[in-house]
Amino acid sequence: MSKLVPAHGGKGLVCCLLEGKTLEDEKKKAAGLKQIEISSRTKGDLIMMGIGGFSPLNGFMKKADWKSVCEKMLLADGTFWPVPVTLDISAADAKALKNGEEVALVRKGEVMATMKVEDIYAMTDADKKFECELVFKGEGPDSEKFWEVAPEDHPGVKMVMAQQEYNIGGPVKVLSQGEFPQKFPGVYMTPAELRKKMDERKWQKVAALQLRNPMHRSHEYLAKIGVEVCDGVVIHSLVGTLKAGDIPAEVRVRCIDTLVEKYFVKDFIIQAGYPLDMRYAGPREALLHATFRQNYGINNLLVGRDHAGVGDFYGMFEAQEIFRKIPTPSDDGKRLLCQPLNIDWTFYCKKCDGMASMRTCPHGKDDRVILSGTKLRKMLSEGAEVPDHFGREEVLAILREYYSGLENKVEIKMQRAAAGSAM
Repeated sequence: MSKLVPAHGGKGLVCCLLEGKTLEDEKKKAAGLKQIEISSRTKGDLIMMGIGGFSPLNGFMKKADWKSVCEKMLLADGTFWPVPVTLDISAADAKALKNGEEVALVRKGEVMATMKVEDIYAMTDADKKFECELVFKGEGPDSEKFWEVAPEDHPGVKMVMAQQEYNIGGPVKVLSQGEFPQKFPGVYMTPAELRKKMDERKWQKVAALQLRNPMHRSHEYLAKIGVEVCDGVVIHSLVGTLKAGDIPAEVRVRCIDTLVEKYFVKDFIIQAGYPLDMRYAGPREALLHATFRQNYGINNLLVGRDHAGVGDFYGMFEAQEIFRKIPTPSDDGKRLLCQPLNIDWTFYCKKCDGMASMRTCPHGKDDRVILSGTKLRKMLSEGAEVPDHFGREEVLAILREYYSGLENKVEIKMQRAAAGSAM
């Protein structure tokens, strides 16, 4: 009997992925349906609905759910959910559709799913701004001038504002997991697969380390704190699409493999990957990370400085604080059960001669090597020397090899958190 946390929503894992003859029959039907081209973000959302990662969602949000999630972080039925999961279409496609009609959802020639359209609703610029202000606006310096900065500098806001004129909502039948099972064998896992692996180890209290950057010494330290206080830690990497200048998943997976091989006791660590694109929604995305981690059987999310942030849009520990402000439905099934494992700002201290945090190190800023994924990417991209104790040499060798092969490098902007200027 599994002792892992139950899936979010109180309905078990809600998996929309078809198999066997049902899958083949639906593929044949899809060939005769009207096709809707979807974005990379939508593809990731679809796969998560397929494998149960977005339980209890079984489709894209209708207007009532979208509005309630933006305003209250609740689905229309009162279940906690922190960010909209929507599907945008053009005005021309919306005009040609009818409620109750089935469509095929296609990404670059591959039919990913079929969908029954149950709601067609306009998304004006005002609606998009409403979503952006509630979901992406934080408490950092850039949010004081949000609409001056965000349309150019916040990838999540840019994504929403670039969406087409309408959304459609309704249930989906997912036909594919895309390239992820083949591209990341042994790393990409469905919630059921990861749960089975953790059950075999008899884990009950599990922490997840969210990663979108190469794993540096701070990440390693956070993971080891999790190992000390939990039965095990899942190093859970995003293997979907990132913004320009971020490091591809294949490279990051190699880095983690190297660290796990050389610096962790393997009985207490699992490396896994999930297929989403980043939304860069800071605190709201931290809540999303906790919500779908619960579906993977994980009941603690390691949350450090500026979790899922971008630029200076969020307060340093806003992603920790938001967990204390969320709605808590009386029904256990509708409430978020995965809780944060909050860690203070971490760094290498020369005087302490080891990794430390603001809570454990009494020394000054000049004694500390400030660690951040953004800072590491900037140094490597510019060919700068990486300070001692910033990362493991085996990992830095992999990253230097990657950067040496790049023909076009993207300028990496430093926010105050990554630079250490807010300490």
